[in-house]
Amino acid sequence: MNQHDTVDALFERFGPNYRWFVTAAGLLGATSAVMTSTLVNVAVPNVMGAFGVGQDQAQWMATAFLATMTASQLLNAWMISALGQRWAYVSLLGLFGLGSVVSSLAPTIEVLIVGRVMQGFAAGVIQPLVMTTVFQVFPPDRRGMAMGIFGTGIVLAPGLGPALGGLAIDSFSWRAMFLLPLPLVTLAVIGGLFFMPSPPRAERLPRFDWAGYGLQCFALYCAMTAMAHGPRYGWSSNHVTSLGAGAIICGGLFIWWQLRSASPILAVDLFKNPVFSAAVFVACVFGAGNFASGYVIPVFVQQVQGYTPTRAGMVLAPAAIVLTLMLPFTGRLSDKLPGYIMVLIGLSAFALGTALMVTSDVNTGFWTFALFAAISRGGLAFILPSLSSSALKALTPAQLPKGSGNMNFIRQLGGASGTNLIVVWLQVQTIYYSDALTATQTAANSTSGALLDSVQGMLAPSGIDDGVTRGLALDYLGHVIQAQAQSFAFQDCFLALAAVFLFALLPAWGLGQAQKRE
Repeated sequence: MNQHDTVDALFERFGPNYRWFVTAAGLLGATSAVMTSTLVNVAVPNVMGAFGVGQDQAQWMATAFLATMTASQLLNAWMISALGQRWAYVSLLGLFGLGSVVSSLAPTIEVLIVGRVMQGFAAGVIQPLVMTTVFQVFPPDRRGMAMGIFGTGIVLAPGLGPALGGLAIDSFSWRAMFLLPLPLVTLAVIGGLFFMPSPPRAERLPRFDWAGYGLQCFALYCAMTAMAHGPRYGWSSNHVTSLGAGAIICGGLFIWWQLRSASPILAVDLFKNPVFSAAVFVACVFGAGNFASGYVIPVFVQQVQGYTPTRAGMVLAPAAIVLTLMLPFTGRLSDKLPGYIMVLIGLSAFALGTALMVTSDVNTGFWTFALFAAISRGGLAFILPSLSSSALKALTPAQLPKGSGNMNFIRQLGGASGTNLIVVWLQVQTIYYSDALTATQTAANSTSGALLDSVQGMLAPSGIDDGVTRGLALDYLGHVIQAQAQSFAFQDCFLALAAVFLFALLPAWGLGQAQKRE
């Protein structure tokens, strides 16, 4: 390990196998970071109980991570210039590990969110940094395969995250799950010190667009908070409308400033490339549906079907195995087929699998739902290698750091927005169905009357007063109504997600037209 190791120097030292060494070292870190994005999804009910908060606050475990990860995506190019790939990678892994410890020891929901912010910041830069490195060390005719390998780690981690998180919760506690990535992080640090490039750096730090970064962070904070607080305070309340206005104003100022900044963090000029722009638009819409479905599936099987965290996590495990088997094949296939064809196939599979989930309820079997999830997640095997390679192949080598940052930023922006919106939609629809079902509970409703009589009949032998048994029966009916309302609301969520994936077919077709013109 030398202080200045260029990619060429490392190839001379380790030979042709160097590209596999650095890919493994990078994937260990990226896998650890991405795993944490879904690891907590199975812990939402536990955190709600531990801190006495509602779902709108507990979901900030996921949203704070995604929002911060989104905000830090654009720091990739600056951190590579300032620290080099090796020391940027190792420093970020250290921050990620510290955030994991803070989250596991958090005495309040606020401290837990701080730990998640630390993890999200590191994870946001690690992904494009590793993507750029892997893309650089493979020759042009093998970069589709390289993105397939990169995609294996990025996709396998979220698929296994809920299963591992569930095992940790059921075996130890919800706090233990935050420590699960630390062994991988330690190995990633060792691999990064030996195999990550470390080219000579300039004596002075490159300029950083603090104003642009501040505007971006504030816009994201206002947007995410407005979506989270809408159901609680009302969408027309002064609090929510002020946050919404702040998000729009700061977002507009951010774009305006990036067009004029001498050192922009968002390379707006790259969007003049039609292939890159089309690929990024697909990534945004797809990211919204992908992250939202990854959040809502574990919550559905726990709250509607009564699964334990372990069983909830295992629902997505077969899909992760399918992905692992498919990605090497689809990665090679993406070097031969047009990228947009692969993306269209993947989006169609996602839409089909999610549409099948609309039929799910409390009686849906484990393997039936796991099959729906496998069909849906199988689409990722076609999308990830083709979408990433289509976007990056359209850029020059000098544009790769900023291009990968742009690509991941827009994808994560879609993911954070999609997760927040699906939580809002779930809350709104649950209230709607609960009110609608409650309105039908009248004296003329013979089905509900029979249920109440049946419950009272079962309680009568206990000797409890008739007035008390009637109250208990009504309470049971209320729980039945709430459970049915939740089931209907989740079905609406799956339907909305299927519509999102179908909508993404339009920009995917536009990507094909742009590639043909180029």
